[in-house]
Amino acid sequence: MTPSGQKMVLDKANGNGIHDTAGAVSKSQRKREALETVKLAKQLVTLSPALLQQVPLGTTLRDEIDRARAIRSHVARKRQLQYVAKLMRRDDTAPIEAALASFELEAGQITARQHRCEGWRDALVDEGDSAIGRLFEQRRDADVQALRQLVRNARREAQREQPPSAARALFRLLRTLDEAEPLPPVSHG
Repeated sequence: MTPSGQKMVLDKANGNGIHDTAGAVSKSQRKREALETVKLAKQLVTLSPALLQQVPLGTTLRDEIDRARAIRSHVARKRQLQYVAKLMRRDDTAPIEAALASFELEAGQITARQHRCEGWRDALVDEGDSAIGRLFEQRRDADVQALRQLVRNARREAQREQPPSAARALFRLLRTLDEAEPLPPVSHG
């Protein structure tokens, strides 16, 4: 390094020092990248074992992640996370980041499915036959007789302040329909 902070590369052909700033990465940038890698390591350590099996990892890295999970001491666990991050910096983390992003996308889709089904269940229980008609117009594969029976029972349970077993069954039926093909957005009419 020169006094001005530039990296000096030795020209092997004639021994002259050449100042090279094109490939230089600042210390702050390296620190940010290291912290991102530690954050990624923390995400891997907190994944469930089933999800961790789906992430493309080397055996050494996988063993170190398992070791980090077993550590209960805060300081020792932090040190182990630093080591896992160091191992991760040696390789390309793009496949790991892609796998974690796909997990987040899948979780978002499941949440959206839950919200769609809850919205339709609430509309069916609140509005009755008019909501059943709207749903059947858009989804001909729906079992109208089963829907009507479950809606009727759910309304009766709500009036009598009983546990919502029919509403739960209605939700399960809607979720089955949504898994086959996503339900349309709820339109209150």
